[in-house]
Amino acid sequence: MSQGAAPQSVPSSIPALLARNVARFGDKPAYREKEFGIWQSWTWAEAADEIDALAMGLIALGLNEGDSVAIIGRNRPALYWAMVAAQKCGAIPVPLYQDAVAEEMAYVLEHCGARFVICGDQEQVDKVIEVQESVHGIDQIVYVDKRGLRKYDHTHMNAMADVQAEGRAGHERLEPVLRDREAKLDADTTCVMLYTSGTTGRPKGVVLSNRNIIETSRASAEFDHLEPGEEILAYLPMAWVGDFIFSIGQAYWTGFCVNCPESPDTMMTDLREIGPTYYFAPPRVFEGQLTTVMIRMEDAGRFKRWLFDRSMAVARRVGPAILDGKPVSAMDRLSYRFGHLFVYGPLKNTLGLSRVRVGYTAGEAIGPEIFDFYRSLGINLKQLYGQTEASVFITQQPDGEVRSDTVGVPSPGVEIKIADNGEVFYRSPGTFVEYYKNPDSTASTKDPEGWVATGDAGFIEESSGHLRIIDRAKDVGQMADGRLFAPKYVENKLKFFPNILEAVVFGAGRDRCTAFINIDLTAVGNWAERNNIAYASYQELSQNPQVLEIVQGHVEAVNESVAADEMLSGCQIHRFLVLHKELDADDGELTRTRKVRRRIIEEKYADLISALYDGSETVSTETEVTYEDGRKGKISATLDIRDAKVVGGEEERKVAAE
Repeated sequence: MSQGAAPQSVPSSIPALLARNVARFGDKPAYREKEFGIWQSWTWAEAADEIDALAMGLIALGLNEGDSVAIIGRNRPALYWAMVAAQKCGAIPVPLYQDAVAEEMAYVLEHCGARFVICGDQEQVDKVIEVQESVHGIDQIVYVDKRGLRKYDHTHMNAMADVQAEGRAGHERLEPVLRDREAKLDADTTCVMLYTSGTTGRPKGVVLSNRNIIETSRASAEFDHLEPGEEILAYLPMAWVGDFIFSIGQAYWTGFCVNCPESPDTMMTDLREIGPTYYFAPPRVFEGQLTTVMIRMEDAGRFKRWLFDRSMAVARRVGPAILDGKPVSAMDRLSYRFGHLFVYGPLKNTLGLSRVRVGYTAGEAIGPEIFDFYRSLGINLKQLYGQTEASVFITQQPDGEVRSDTVGVPSPGVEIKIADNGEVFYRSPGTFVEYYKNPDSTASTKDPEGWVATGDAGFIEESSGHLRIIDRAKDVGQMADGRLFAPKYVENKLKFFPNILEAVVFGAGRDRCTAFINIDLTAVGNWAERNNIAYASYQELSQNPQVLEIVQGHVEAVNESVAADEMLSGCQIHRFLVLHKELDADDGELTRTRKVRRRIIEEKYADLISALYDGSETVSTETEVTYEDGRKGKISATLDIRDAKVVGGEEERKVAAE
């Protein structure tokens, strides 16, 4: 589709879509939120009234056209309203990650030049007040939850309810101003500015227009036949582009209801109560749910374990074929129905996924085994490939063409090409406008013809037209003998095992691959409890000899799987260690979306990597950590290094034994 003006029949801004939804679905639910254990609901008409009152109140406080409005907090209708209210005022909403520390917030607040900050609660207000020592452009703080804030200096601080009351009180005076600003909005007006996760440096502000969001939302909603009756659960960070496209873009285009859980701790309970029909989760969420399932089955009685194992064997064999409407024998279909009655149905209900009609995962590659597990249960889980700069969608998997080893075909309106070095490029109506205040990065990422470099390496299958992503282009390399090195491929296989939370594989330019591994404290702790193994900390449990034996078994199983792929067989892991601490975003080792910051880990743990390659059997180390209250400390540990059996020639076995 052309990047020209949107068709006149298509509303050209999110506020225009809101007005259309009030006319079409005025009395139907637009938002729900669980608070104090009770679900509250707002119709499209009621939500529009709340948004207008807030917009007029913000104008009364001095919000100008072109101002940046930072929005920080957990998923709440009031904060989604704040984004649309800012747009109505001609301002630019800039959602931030609520778990970011003050230093990270300071950079974004300074870079975007935020004059107004809208916070969910006292915790976020405190962080904003802290950064005001170095960020001087903030004029007003607005907060949703009043608890704990009564005695604060309110000279430049207001409760959202009070701002809305001011807007309603000045309705006659403020509404003409609001309508005048709203009338100026068009397809080229900035819809939102979202900051990248910053895996290799400072986050960049990605400017997305109304055209980017609306055209992408329209095309992707039509691709999966989304309807106004869909239900979604909004629980992922509001600063992430996926949440914005699902909870604002597609929700406003389609008119479906956005449900906000009470808290991260109640998310699974709230998920079961809502029973979403359209569901998105990054791989880590699906991995966590699978870990919970496996832990429960380990604790189950012998008959239940037998029934689960037998039923899952049937599901893995025929479940995906049944889901895709392919021919299956009558006996297999009967066996699958039996499994659904006693295993798959109750399991999907426990996971809150019984009603899912379309499910997606993205953000990073998901392990094929994890992906196939959910599809075998009859859950229509699909993969998409996207990024912030594309307004999410680059590829999607059509029904009936879902595979674990590809990310699908180009989304409607998207063009893809592969460069000579294997890097994937795309252009589409969703292609971002620019990186804010960063013309050099904009020019190096998006060429004059609109082609965007993804930074990922992949290829398009000639037979199917599906895109396969190998790894990040900067991470894909060669080993010393010229064989392909693709660490993410191996890391995802390792993370299929419930006992492994995270893995980082090394090997570029070297003669063999090695790995760091994080155990999953929930899964391994449950195992330790069942086996009467006492431990006082994550560090102690991670170095338990029996735990190391279990992890070694997982590594060697992955080696067998990797060896079967001729192109990537060189990525088998020869040596590994289990880290003494979890990789943490607060320590700079992960991004806020839990992507590994590989270069930082290589620098921070250079002594451990050296030990993996110099033949050491143990290594002593000291690591700086950040505690929950922000204090810094150091932990010391002596880590065992293990050799893992590899599959291949005699030469490889000799290397592993050295």
